[in-house]
Amino acid sequence: MVKHVNNFEYLSFNVGPTLLNWMKKKHPHRVKMIVDADRESVRKFNGHGNAIAQIYNHVIMPLANERDKITQIKWGVEDFKHTFNRDPEGMWLPETACNDATLEALIEEDIKFTILDPSQAYKIRKINGGEWKDISGGGIDTKKAYRYFSKKSSGKYINIFFYDGLFSKNIAFDDYITHADRMMERIMTINLDNSYKDQLISAAVDGETFGHHKRFTERTIAYLMEELAPKHGYNVTIFSACLPAHPPVDEVLIKKGKHGEGTSWSCIHGVSRWKEDCSCGQGQEGWNQEWRKPLRESLDWLRDELVKITEEEGGKYLKDVWHARDDYVKILSDPSRESIEKFFYFNAKKFLTEEESMTCLKLMEMQKDAMYMFTSCGWFFSDVSGLETLIILRFASRAMQLAKEISGEDLEPEFLEMLREAKSNLPQYRDGKNVYETKVLKSKSFA
Repeated sequence: MVKHVNNFEYLSFNVGPTLLNWMKKKHPHRVKMIVDADRESVRKFNGHGNAIAQIYNHVIMPLANERDKITQIKWGVEDFKHTFNRDPEGMWLPETACNDATLEALIEEDIKFTILDPSQAYKIRKINGGEWKDISGGGIDTKKAYRYFSKKSSGKYINIFFYDGLFSKNIAFDDYITHADRMMERIMTINLDNSYKDQLISAAVDGETFGHHKRFTERTIAYLMEELAPKHGYNVTIFSACLPAHPPVDEVLIKKGKHGEGTSWSCIHGVSRWKEDCSCGQGQEGWNQEWRKPLRESLDWLRDELVKITEEEGGKYLKDVWHARDDYVKILSDPSRESIEKFFYFNAKKFLTEEESMTCLKLMEMQKDAMYMFTSCGWFFSDVSGLETLIILRFASRAMQLAKEISGEDLEPEFLEMLREAKSNLPQYRDGKNVYETKVLKSKSFA
């Protein structure tokens, strides 16, 4: 029997807003199927949907400044609401990169839960008090949710699910996912604690695993969820539906990481992969990633210079430039004339001329690019000349171009001098400055 199954009806999932906005233009029918699946899950799970929001453009949150953390969350929430027509309950953090400041930002924006790797847990205890138990070496029970309490706002908290790390690796890197029966057998080997009835078995994997890295495995998921799991007595559920049914009884602390910068699933050194040579993503033998540090420092410097321009120039026309930036996502989601007029109605100090309005919109675009230039993949791989790094440098270039148009200030010369310190492993590229001049400036595409 042939049966069509929409897997998004069965899985908790997130789609990055920048990818989703591209899909809306190129594959709108696919987006409709995803939205329809979420709507069906809301009906099935008494108001709790499968879709989970995500930080807007995949920045490593612990390395973002406080203002950018807030904007990234607000933009992720607003884009989610625009797409799914409801408020999100959970939010996915890129690379699960997280520290205390990131959790505090999520709490302030009323996010109910996030999902982390089990290796990121530090200590647990009962919510009603007692001794802390150190589980930093492993051993956290991933079959239930935990509560993290704010240190800044008394009584506020966020809930955290820790996915099954080994099970997730089995799906992503082993062959269990190639056949539904084998996958079911693997699930049945997971030890359950008979001291409490309902327990959650969860895994977290990249969506590209199914069909892209491993062909036809989306069919495995469909048959597993639709037929095998119910047949073997397993109830298929989602994270957001688990919380009201099984609220946490334990609270958790997460590992602080080096310098309080937190941890992630994809770097055993915390978040060093996005700021220094830590040996993750080594590339060819003899290569190093010492270029990561000067790249990060160059972009941090540029971000701060762009802040000065934004506050000086934007302060002439906007009531609060940072509130306006938070609000700008509504134009990104809906670039209609009505949306733009509404933006200025709420954010402008006075009625603006067309030229003044254009200056403000350029400032907002400049700030968008200033966040896009921190997209995580720019540091993830093996050399400063890689495609991913070129893309974030294009955003930096675009931001500097807009800054010059707005203020007359040319930031590029000093930025390029800083990029000299980002040495390439490939002799023909020498350093970040040469990469920028030969591979970025020659490109006219900033998309």
